Amino acid sequence: MMRITETVKHLIIINVIFWIATLALAERNIDLVSLFALYFPENPTFKFWQPVSSMFMHSVSSPMHILFNMIGLWMFGSALEMRWGKVKFLCFYMITGVGAALVHTLVNYYGLYSNMNILVEAGFSQTEILDLLKEGMYNPNWKNVLTDAQFNTMVESFLVPALGASGALYGVLVAFGMLYPNMELMMLFIPIPIKAKYFIPGLLVYDFISGIAGSTGLFGGGNIAHFAHLGGALFGFLLMWYWNKTQFNQNRWDR
Repeated sequence: MMRITETVKHLIIINVIFWIATLALAERNIDLVSLFALYFPENPTFKFWQPVSSMFMHSVSSPMHILFNMIGLWMFGSALEMRWGKVKFLCFYMITGVGAALVHTLVNYYGLYSNMNILVEAGFSQTEILDLLKEGMYNPNWKNVLTDAQFNTMVESFLVPALGASGALYGVLVAFGMLYPNMELMMLFIPIPIKAKYFIPGLLVYDFISGIAGSTGLFGGGNIAHFAHLGGALFGFLLMWYWNKTQFNQNRWDR
């Protein structure tokens, strides 16, 4: 069994502390989700630190959310930290997590405004649409113009926050797959070994299809930020490509 490395251990501890605090304070009507989860930039609840803080937040309604993320961080993150050192690994983790938040926000921007433009063309005021959404409300007449899928996409893009370490974890997975392509991996409950160079791209294809189709995650549950996963994977790939191209010296990160 792979030992847990220091930076990974501290990241897991921080995530668990945030999860416990969110659960405990919710009973006292203190909502940490509205403070630290990632909201759409035009949502009044948005704060500038949320692209970072949302990486340490997880759903308290589903313990599996944090459990699977932390298991993945331990298994794959520890391998990267042992190879790279703590500074390089932490930089990689944070960059891919923020990159995931950026891609998620851009996808939400498209989801909001592409459907809002349909309403504007139908005679609704963009200002009134945004004002209603900022109040957490909507005009029932919007449903006469938009399909259910379009309506849900527009409203959820503005109102539903994103949270979790999954984006950064997908960056870690991509890096692991590039460094250890022939390492055999297995999904939980499906004991069939698959090499990382096939397993991880397959997981990304699944997320892309699920993001387009609007389906749920592998273990159920709604509101899965599939494009945040893909964003983390994209930034992970680009960062690995850049480091390989420029041949960054390992020693410069450990000084």
